[in-house]
Amino acid sequence: MSYWKFLFLGVIIELLIFCYFFITKFDLGNVFRYAARYSGRLSLIVYVYCFYLFTKAFIKNIELKDTKNAVNIFCVLHLIHFIFLALSVKLNNLPIIPVKITGGFLAYLIIIAYPLVIDKIIKPIYHFIYFYYVGIVFAMTYVARIKGDFVGAEPEFFHFLGLGSLIFTFIFFGFHIFNKNKP
Repeated sequence: MSYWKFLFLGVIIELLIFCYFFITKFDLGNVFRYAARYSGRLSLIVYVYCFYLFTKAFIKNIELKDTKNAVNIFCVLHLIHFIFLALSVKLNNLPIIPVKITGGFLAYLIIIAYPLVIDKIIKPIYHFIYFYYVGIVFAMTYVARIKGDFVGAEPEFFHFLGLGSLIFTFIFFGFHIFNKNKP
């Protein structure tokens, strides 16, 4: 499937997520709360796929064309997620604690910047910083949810699944990247 078809599919899925909760939830605050939650889950899946494509390209020493396309899609979908999240925070009068959102804010900036500079990056360490930093922010979100630190989001099975998936991704892809240069 082409880049544009994947992008279109991703945006359609985001719209379906929103429409589903718009129809099933009666309070607009809950519409955006749940849309943000499930949109974030879609972003996690796309992030892991991006990391997979990067790992494959790195190991095979090939250009990052597929990775660039995927991180562009991830960027767009995660910006949609941000809109849902921002509206959820506003409509539900959730407290904003600057020290707690600084890491996530930086991750959003990196998510936006990375597709613009991916072709200019020469040292692989910057790619690793991108994938591991964004992944750690995802993981910390799940840890906070598991600990019950999120207002209006009780711990649930998916939080454990998401965290476990990220840990597996870090270890599995990291192992393959690390062993690329081994004799």
